[in-house]
Amino acid sequence: MSWPPRKPHPESLIVGALITAMIALGQISISVYVPSMPSLVEAFGTTAERVTLTFTVFLAGFAISQLVFGPLSDRFGRRPVLLMGFALYFVASLGCVFAGSIEALILGRLFQSVGACSGAVLGRAIVRDVYGPARAAKALAFIGIAFSLSPAVSPIIGGYLQVWFGWRSVFTFLTLLSLVLMTLAWMLLEETNDHPDPRALRPTGILRNFATILRSPVFIGHMVAIAMVFGGLMAFVALAPFLMIDALGLKPHHYGLVAALSSIGTLGGNLSAGFLTLKIGIERMVIIGASLALAGSLLMAGSGLAGYFNVVLLVLSINIFLWGMGIVFPNAMAGALAPFGRMAGSASALLGFMQMAAGAAAAQLAGFLPHHSQWPLGLMMVGMTVIALIVFLVLVRPHTSH
Repeated sequence: MSWPPRKPHPESLIVGALITAMIALGQISISVYVPSMPSLVEAFGTTAERVTLTFTVFLAGFAISQLVFGPLSDRFGRRPVLLMGFALYFVASLGCVFAGSIEALILGRLFQSVGACSGAVLGRAIVRDVYGPARAAKALAFIGIAFSLSPAVSPIIGGYLQVWFGWRSVFTFLTLLSLVLMTLAWMLLEETNDHPDPRALRPTGILRNFATILRSPVFIGHMVAIAMVFGGLMAFVALAPFLMIDALGLKPHHYGLVAALSSIGTLGGNLSAGFLTLKIGIERMVIIGASLALAGSLLMAGSGLAGYFNVVLLVLSINIFLWGMGIVFPNAMAGALAPFGRMAGSASALLGFMQMAAGAAAAQLAGFLPHHSQWPLGLMMVGMTVIALIVFLVLVRPHTSH
């Protein structure tokens, strides 16, 4: 038996599962931690707004570092850059476990986000490398089906860890998870970037690639759709634990169970995308998905304005929103990356940067919204989904309709 053993084919099920976990690492890092956020106010003697910074700093770091990982992977390959990112995540997670102040935790979350983003950027780029533009949307949709399990399971795990062992156990869990992923990536992943670009890290080359990508109205239209819909979700995720735990009185582990119900919408959306995209087309699917997200936002705002504030309406509203998001994401990602095969890393990085930047800004703004009703949050989500639809229709439809 030879050593190292031969790696499995990039399209094999085990590699697909690993890519799914890589892409999901950032989301797991958020959703497993959310049930602990209200308890950190008392643990560190700080405010809810300052605790929200541990959430928004993660999103901001995730956003900015994607601009580095994309060009790095175009120059040196996906595999070595990915392993470097996972090693950084492991060290940062250990730092979070032993954080002695809210400032130390914020710093640990920042470095944790830098490591986590390597999985998202390079996972999408590997899919584009392996499947090509024609099959990438379908592949991303079915990866999204498995990916939708992470927001179902993670809040439950985080809620029970919080109740049983406290918030530090959540970061212990993330430390162990990163060690497993790093080991599996080293053992199973082969290099998929067959044409490394020696100029990818030159400032002029990076700016030229980014400028080329940003001159495409089709890319911008798909990117804005992703960024605005994701921003709406992050606004909900940032405010939901305070609405449900502080205002409605749920226990952290019960909040985790309720949050897990939201995965129904994401799963439904990804199933819809997986089975309907090739029949209906990427652009029409994005419009359908954004319209569903708008409907969920309108229900949240309308029920709040009518005076109905309860868990059932919150879960129903966000499930409709997430059904739409589950349709938008794989289609808009594939639509954005399709024209840029030789710059897939840079295009994926720009896409992820705008997505996470919008999420960070929306989450921080949501932290200042009232906690006594869902209607301010709903109105904010309505505005973001309307922007997504308008920009997509203006920039993308003229270039795709025949």
